[in-house]
Amino acid sequence: MRAIQANDPRAFGELYDRHSARAWHVARAVCHDASRAEDAVQEAFPAVWRSNGSYRGELGPVLGWLMTIVRNRAIDAARRESAGHRPQMGDREPFLDAVADGSTSDEVIARSEAAALRDRLAQLPDAQAQVITLAYFGELSHSEIAARLSLPPGTVKGRMRLGMDKLRAQLAVEARA
Repeated sequence: MRAIQANDPRAFGELYDRHSARAWHVARAVCHDASRAEDAVQEAFPAVWRSNGSYRGELGPVLGWLMTIVRNRAIDAARRESAGHRPQMGDREPFLDAVADGSTSDEVIARSEAAALRDRLAQLPDAQAQVITLAYFGELSHSEIAARLSLPPGTVKGRMRLGMDKLRAQLAVEARA
C-alpha cells in the first residue's frame, strides 16, 4: 500500500490483480446483478487510487479498506438501479377511476389526496415505496411483486410492513399538527 500511496501504478496493478475477483463477489452479493457488480468494481478501484492517502494501516488491513470501498460503490449502484426502476404513477391515478362517475368536487378531493400520498411515498426508502406502489397502484399481490422484483416473498412482506408503519407514523404526526 505504501507503493500505491507513492503513486506506483505497478503496485496498484498488483492490488487489482490480487483482489478484483473478491471485490466482484462482494459487489455481486450487494447488487444481486453481475453487470452492476462489474460496474461497481470498475468504479471502486479508481476511487482507491484517488483516495489512497486516506488509508491508515493502523486502523486495519488493506483488504478491509478496499472491500469497504467496493461495498459502498455496489450499494450506490444498487440504489441508482432501484431509483431508475421505481414505478411511476404518472398522470393517471388508477384509484381515481372509482370517482370518475362522481362529482367534480369528489374528483378534486381524490386528486388532492393522491398528490399527498405521492409526497408521503417519496419520503420512504425506494425499496419500501416500490413494493407499496406495486401493491396498491399496480394491484399486484405479494407473490407477484416478489416475482417481478426477483425477491423472496418474505422480503416483500417485510418491506411492505416497514413502509406502511412509516406511512402510519407520518399520518399520526400530521393528525397531531
